[in-house]
Parts: sequence; structure tokens; C-alpha cells
Amino acid sequence: MRTISTMCCNFHLILLIALALFLRISSQHGSKVEVLPGFEGPLPFELETGYVGLGETDDDLQVFYYFVKSENDPQKDPLMLWLTGGPGCTSFSALAFQIGPFAFKDEEYDGNLPNLISRPESWTKACSIIFVDLPFGTGFSYAKNVTAQRSDSKLVHHTHQFLRKWLIDHPEFLSNEFYMGADSYSGIPAPAIVQEISNGNEIGLQPQINLQGYLLGNPVTTRKEVNDRVQYTHGMGLISDELYASLQRNCKGEYINVDSRNKLCLRDLNYYDECISTLYLENILNRFCPEVVVTPKKHEALYRRSLTQKFNTTINSNAIVPDRRCKINFAFFLATQWANHESARKSLHIREGTISKWERCYKTDFEYQISSSFEFHVNLSAKGYRALIYSGDHDAVVPFNSTETWIRALNYSIVEDWRPWFLENYVAGYTRTYSNQMTFATVRGGAHLTSYNRPAESLAMFTRWIANVPLTEQGTIISCSRH
Repeated sequence: MRTISTMCCNFHLILLIALALFLRISSQHGSKVEVLPGFEGPLPFELETGYVGLGETDDDLQVFYYFVKSENDPQKDPLMLWLTGGPGCTSFSALAFQIGPFAFKDEEYDGNLPNLISRPESWTKACSIIFVDLPFGTGFSYAKNVTAQRSDSKLVHHTHQFLRKWLIDHPEFLSNEFYMGADSYSGIPAPAIVQEISNGNEIGLQPQINLQGYLLGNPVTTRKEVNDRVQYTHGMGLISDELYASLQRNCKGEYINVDSRNKLCLRDLNYYDECISTLYLENILNRFCPEVVVTPKKHEALYRRSLTQKFNTTINSNAIVPDRRCKINFAFFLATQWANHESARKSLHIREGTISKWERCYKTDFEYQISSSFEFHVNLSAKGYRALIYSGDHDAVVPFNSTETWIRALNYSIVEDWRPWFLENYVAGYTRTYSNQMTFATVRGGAHLTSYNRPAESLAMFTRWIANVPLTEQGTIISCSRH
């Protein structure tokens, strides 16, 4: 028979174990951020930051996130997880430059902590958003062996694992409609993530995720976007009719994997490279910023350069301040100064000693495993998930005609044909809706980071789509289709 003292010891042991488990679970919860250095006054929105551990031990794999509650009705509004492109660029980019509730103030840099201001066009007006730093090595996320965690398949699995663990810690959002959001390179892993979430739901993984769909901005999809860029640059008047005709004749539509014996095609491509070498491909209307452009070695580097152009220069405290007229590069510089400041890290509850130097993008040692996300779109559409695919029409990195090409290849019937959509009585872009609940939209004047340079139009597009109303709801419906 057990003695009372033995029973008491066992009881206390159980309590200690329960407490330890509670503390471990509690440690996963994020911390509320009420003030940010550089932002005047208390934050007018609810921001939480934190870590979610994915490994067997606390320090194995720690994913850092920023979570902003909907400024409308967080109990009922959708929940979205946002993954920035790169691969390997922190979702702080989306938070501070694209769709979040604050931005860096555009003012001369004097060496002090950069200032922050509110962004009225934040997508958190209609949705709660988790901004996640993945793959590992990105932003403030960390791991014991970072290199071993950097691949397309690991990124897909880690994002899915993160989301279910995050929802366990935030059960109040389990019933909210969930959407996956991503842009640029993340057009490759994001559809695979959505499919893995869907598959997990089907086999009964807990917690169940109320998955409704996904949205992708200027997404890399087939990795053959360069083949459509030649047509795009010709259509925009950036190369001559004669060069375009010669490229078509000599290269026959293949501008990436060119036979080294095809001298005429290589000659034309070198002419082509020279024509566009001083363009800012992410926004062909913007000034050329040579301090962040890597000169390609003839044609073989064109694709790699164009997809990574804005990420190739890492600015540190000793770097020359970018030309303020190069707005996005100047903003990236401010972010680097801010995120490496002790007061900013303290306000974000960054664990000391985990990240020595914050870099907006960490692109090395990444293993590219998914050649195309096309088949994932096919599978997800067959399951009935909603999809919004949008393109800034002044982006030459992933030109809108390239996105149109793979969408046409899905062979879905057109529900509403090509027509303008409006914001305040002007044409904000064009749209077409397909069966299988897919919508394609352009944002007029939009760049590769469409929501950065066209914030009002992007917000209007997002809020209408997330509310499941036509983009043309707010304007005169005009059909441009050919009958």
C-alpha cells in the first residue's frame, strides 16, 4: 500500500510535470507589442510577435512571426498567413512595405533610428494577418543547422507545421476562414503549402484549418517567365520591332535554355540584354538604381539577375545611403538600420543572442526542388478553393502576360471576360474570372511589389475579393471581350 508521503511526492511530481508542460506550451504564445521605436504614441492596431518551435528541442527550429489582428472584426474576419518571396526574404517586407499597418517615413536619413508612420491602405482593415519568417535563416527565425532546413520542400512542410502549431496557441481563430497569401518567388511554394494543408485536413490532422483559398501577387509559377518577358518588353515599346522579329525567328520562343551552337539567337539575346540592362525590371517606370543592380555575364545570368535584382546588395551600417529617389531601395536601407537597433529588437521581443545581424533577405544555400507550381493550381482548383492571381502591369520580372499564359493553360471556362475594374471612377486594372473560382486581375501601373507602389488599388482589389464580391462591384461594368 502506498504511504501518504509517497502519494504526496507523486502528486507534487505530477504538478511539476504539468507546470513544466504548461510553461513550455505558454512559451509558444506571442507577446503583445504596444509601442514601436520610431512610431509616435501607442500603436493604433494590435501587434503580437513570437516564436513557434518546430524541432524536438527548444533551440532546434524557431520560427519568428508578426501577427496583426484585423482592425475591423478579428472574431469574424478572415485569417491570412503571408509568405514573402526571395526565397529567403523576411515577411517584415510585406508588413512594413506592402500590406501592413505601418511604414517607414520617407525622409532624409540622419543616422538616427528611422521613423515609422501609419499606412491607411493596410490589408488588416479587413483581415488578420500572420507575417512569417521562413525559410529558416530568414529575418529573426533561427535554427541550429540553418543550411539543412533551406529547400522548397522544407519550406512547404515548415510553413504547414507552423500554422497548425500557431492555431493550437490561438484557438480563438480556428473558426475563421483561412487564406494563404504570397508573392514573387513564393508563387512556387505557396500553392504546395495550400495543398499540404488541404491534405492534412483530409487525413484528420488537428487542429482542422478552415481553408478557403489563396492569393498570389506577381507569382513565379513555371520558372519560364523570361520566355514571356521578350514579348512583354516589345509590347511596352522597350525593344524594336526588328529585334523582336529576329528573336522570334532565331530563338523560336526559348530564351532561357539556349543551345550554345545557336549563334544567331545568342547574338540577338546579347542585343536584347543591352537594351534592358539599364531598366529597373521590377518597375519599368522607375529610375535605374545602379548601386543595387548586378551586371549579368552575358545572357546566361539574365534570369537569375532579374528575379533577385532587389536582393543582391545587403546594406549594413557602413554602407553608403542609397539615393532617396530610389524609394524602395532607400526603404530597405531604413528597415535594415531599424531592425538592427537594440530598441527595435527589444520592442519586438527578439531573443538575445539568436540573430547577430538582421538581413532583409538571406538567399544562399537554398535548394530549389519544385520546378513548377502549375500542377498544384490544377489540384487546388479541382477541390474548389478560391484563388486570386494578380499582376502589376509594369513588372518585367514576372510579366502579366506570363501569368496569363499558364492560367490559360489550365483550360478553365471563362465566367466573366476581360473587363476593367474601377477605384473612384478610374480604371484601376483589368480582370477576368474563370470557373473553378479563380480570378485574375491586373493592377494598372503596379510594379513587382504591387501593393507597395499601388497601395489604394491593391487594398480595393483585396477587400472586394476577400469579401467574395466581384472586383467590378464598385464601378461600371464594361466588357472588352471579343464576340
